[in-house]
Amino acid sequence: MLNADDPLVKLIDIQKTYDGETLVVKDLNLDIAGGEFVTMLGPSGSGKTTSLMMLAGFETPTRGQIILGGRALDNVPPYKRNIGMVFQNYALFPHMTVEENLAFPLKVRKLGKLDIEAKINRALEIVRLGAYGNRRPGQLSGGQQQRVALARALVFEPKLVLMDEPLGALDKQLREHMQLEIKHIHEELGVTVVYVTHDQAEALTMSDRIAVFKDGAIQQLATPVELYEKPQNAFVARFIGESNQMRGKVTAIDGPGCSVEIEGAGDVRALAINVDVGAPTELSLRPERVTLNPMPGSMPNVFSARIEELIYLGDHVRVRLLACGCDNFVIKLNSAEDLTRVEPGAIITIGWKIEDCRALGVER
Repeated sequence: MLNADDPLVKLIDIQKTYDGETLVVKDLNLDIAGGEFVTMLGPSGSGKTTSLMMLAGFETPTRGQIILGGRALDNVPPYKRNIGMVFQNYALFPHMTVEENLAFPLKVRKLGKLDIEAKINRALEIVRLGAYGNRRPGQLSGGQQQRVALARALVFEPKLVLMDEPLGALDKQLREHMQLEIKHIHEELGVTVVYVTHDQAEALTMSDRIAVFKDGAIQQLATPVELYEKPQNAFVARFIGESNQMRGKVTAIDGPGCSVEIEGAGDVRALAINVDVGAPTELSLRPERVTLNPMPGSMPNVFSARIEELIYLGDHVRVRLLACGCDNFVIKLNSAEDLTRVEPGAIITIGWKIEDCRALGVER
């Protein structure tokens, strides 16, 4: 029985191996609250899709337990888990109309005709396809087909909907539009969503929390803001957004701050995150947190840099520098700023605050 404060989904000590030796998923523990939108994010082969397939029932954990709504899912087949599923390839029945596709999961559950009609109309209204019920999938655009797939996952009112790279086949503009559509539908219905993607921007846009996967394990589980602003290791810092990475050695730690010796730059002040004196570290610094030509004495980190390349991107200019021993140091400038002194070959100064630079542990 599920108590009010209990998570809807619990993954407990989950492991998965296909060959008995290599763990595709390692000791996965994850609680998901009812109504939450949680994204499993990571590169190919990181274990995120396998984790989703185990939750759906299409894969069986080698070890561990999955609990949904207070009920253990051991030996419960996929069709009895009452979970909605949305795939990248839509998985619609091509010979059926939109309404017939939506009716299928309802007929399997033996609902009456009037109930089926009401639920289909409601689902089509949610995805704004009320006038398309008599069309077949082949008569619809990719975006419309994905809306039908979403409606079919929602039509039987499941407590949990799983989405596996559902927008991967769409073009950029339509994909961004559908991200907001799904986010708004989630907010309207309050359904719990577990979403898998390798697209960091998609995860940041849609999620309440994001689990960043690497090599079968969660590296960090946090809100989008916390992941971007406060990555806990070098992998997360590199994978979420763009950052400048500088390798060095921690020479001193004082309170939350530390000093790091960087070859080609000297001493850099940063926040100390899971590092020790004498240990190697990787500094992470977001390009938008770097100040061009700061006022003298206004920042603890000020360095000389040479401009290598300017790339105009509409809303900002991406400036590649030779700085701090790195020839791919990037800063971002507002396109409206005066760029007359910013040209390839120019020598400038750059600076940043201690709290904007994180000294992170490196993998050994």
